Amino acid sequence: MKFSQTSRGIGFFLVFVFALTTALASWALDVPPLTARVVDLAHVLPAEIAASLTRDLEAHETKTSNQVAVLILPSLEGEPLEEFSHRVATTWKLGQKGTDNGVLLLIALRERKVRIEVGYGLEGTLTDLRAAHIIRQEIVPRFRSGDLPGGIAAGVQGILGTIEGVHIGAETPPVGVHRGDEPSGFEYVIIGVIVGFMAGLLLSHGLQSTRALLGSVLAFLVAQFGSALLGVIAAGVTALLLWLIIQANRSQGRGGGWGEGFMAGPGSGFGGSFGDSGGGGGLSGGGGDFGGGGASGGW
Repeated sequence: MKFSQTSRGIGFFLVFVFALTTALASWALDVPPLTARVVDLAHVLPAEIAASLTRDLEAHETKTSNQVAVLILPSLEGEPLEEFSHRVATTWKLGQKGTDNGVLLLIALRERKVRIEVGYGLEGTLTDLRAAHIIRQEIVPRFRSGDLPGGIAAGVQGILGTIEGVHIGAETPPVGVHRGDEPSGFEYVIIGVIVGFMAGLLLSHGLQSTRALLGSVLAFLVAQFGSALLGVIAAGVTALLLWLIIQANRSQGRGGGWGEGFMAGPGSGFGGSFGDSGGGGGLSGGGGDFGGGGASGGW
């Protein structure tokens, strides 16, 4: 009877985690379609400034083939800045295939965050330090004074000037600006699963019925630093792994060992391509790719 109740409880817990993960995944922020070189979903740019920036970006693309786009969001809605920015740039496929010469300037107003995402082919010119300098020296001071259009325009000009070799700035590591070295969403999940899995095995030794719960809670606490969705995913994967270990041990008559039921880890659903281009309105990316280069900051 005790075994049946324990198995039923673990089963209910896994079903709950799966349902919660599915629900949160459906609420994840969608990548907006690429309808223009300046996509202002927050409606902060006056029409004349948006039109001027669009002309500059179009002229730069005609001259160099580099594709630079701007996305202004009301909010990230809980998504990690670096992860979502990379997802947008890759989905839009900014830059040309083979040269990967795309750049995305993303601004999230509610979170007061900004990021410059740089394609593979421009990382040697628009370096992480240069991107950080543009954010710190060109964008953030204007944002802090309340001049959002001026900060966005200055950021765009800094990006274009750097690529064209006419923007001069000291490459010193700016304080408070991140250079794309924060853990990705996948890394948050992996760290959470490892911590939760090890804790579930070691800290609840001899208490098999609590392993899945304890390990999944710790996995959630670790991965939620990325986002609540990542925390739930890490908790679900950890609970599943620990449950498989428990079942393997019981089937072999061993109460608290490591067992043979260890699996290689979560599936590959978090990596790889982010899908087709989000082109719309006659504008589409050229097939460029991104590797996480760039910089982030806040104001």
